Amino acid sequence: MAGKFEPKKPVNLDPPKDDPITLEDLAQANGKEGRKAYVAIKGKVYDVTGTQTYQEGASYHVFVGKDASRALAKMSTKPEDVQAEWKDLNDKEKGVLNDWITFFSKRYNIVGVVQGATNME
Repeated sequence: MAGKFEPKKPVNLDPPKDDPITLEDLAQANGKEGRKAYVAIKGKVYDVTGTQTYQEGASYHVFVGKDASRALAKMSTKPEDVQAEWKDLNDKEKGVLNDWITFFSKRYNIVGVVQGATNME
């Protein structure tokens, strides 16, 4: 399906970066008090700053400043599911996680990778 996950409006993305981002720096990018808002998936860090659904008080803010791989795979917004580890998930959940990566990759700049990430492919 050619148009799957295509944004409604065209998005001009920067080339992906592979700059190391520490867990501490990721946690600081929580979108609060004018800070950047980053979400990591499988160790890649996406800049979701300015996207309403990731702002403080919004439905997906639980993912901001963290690697949300497990929660996205499980389609969960429970704080306890917001974890980096995903390799023990079933094949359906892994497929959902890969769909999220496709979705994010078409909308948000990759600003780096989590330093020391063990959950990349």
